[in-house]
Amino acid sequence: MSIAPHTENFFEHCPLCTSTELVILKAYSSNHLAQCNNCSFVFARKIPSIEELIAHYNTYPRGNKISAITIKRYHELLDKLEPYRKTNNLIDVGCGDGFFLETARERKWNVYGTEYTDEAIKICSAKGINMQQGKLNPEHYPADFFDVITSFEVLEHINNPQEELRNFHRILRSGGAVYVTTPNFNSASRYYLKNKWNIIEYPEHLGYFTQRTLTKLFHSSNFKTIHFESSGISFSRFTKSISNTAKADTSILYQDESLREKTETNFVFKLAKISINFTLNLFNAGDTLKGTFEKK
Repeated sequence: MSIAPHTENFFEHCPLCTSTELVILKAYSSNHLAQCNNCSFVFARKIPSIEELIAHYNTYPRGNKISAITIKRYHELLDKLEPYRKTNNLIDVGCGDGFFLETARERKWNVYGTEYTDEAIKICSAKGINMQQGKLNPEHYPADFFDVITSFEVLEHINNPQEELRNFHRILRSGGAVYVTTPNFNSASRYYLKNKWNIIEYPEHLGYFTQRTLTKLFHSSNFKTIHFESSGISFSRFTKSISNTAKADTSILYQDESLREKTETNFVFKLAKISINFTLNLFNAGDTLKGTFEKK
């Protein structure tokens, strides 16, 4: 490891705590990763251009089908978020093709979403979702407008987490909830695969959270933790990481479907899943961090 020098188009400070005590992670240098000595946040020091990001996300596959199991999980999450319903407004930041918002609308939520590409905006708008293109802009909504903000696998794609949380705080009503998921840099998969773990990819992912850094981000932004867990291992992603194939293919998120189906219907598989997730959560070693935070 070495101390990160000043270079144009590179961060000179930690985007989480603003410390300038940065250490380059040589094992991850191809993806420009550094770690903050002050708060331990790991992030890409290189700053991609807007054009670079749009070109990258334009390669995303669109119009994918969604499984019945995923819809079931959406309903389970919405059951947990139901006590927060007051204004009846819900926004999914980085909503993809809008499947979660379709499910929420079936339950009579007023649904809003954000996305970057023209194609995503077109798909979601055709579904009747109120869309905003680009990064979340609080100027587009009244203050305290939303009961719930969701953000699935989005925080890792941005390099301005403090700004994002300020925007969350502005548009969310007091006592409202934010639900986020993001990859776990302290996962067992990353410790084993190291720089081969295909979650680690520039400019796909720019911030790499742990339980410590994710909760620090929310607590410093005037939110309190309601629930937090670390769970799950994607066996297909693990296999593809080892073989170094389909590194940027987001369709791999759906290739564990047969295993998911077995855990839904087979008692032995279901018990094994519960046991594995219990252990992963105990050691904060799951592939995914999942947190629910409430605005103070």
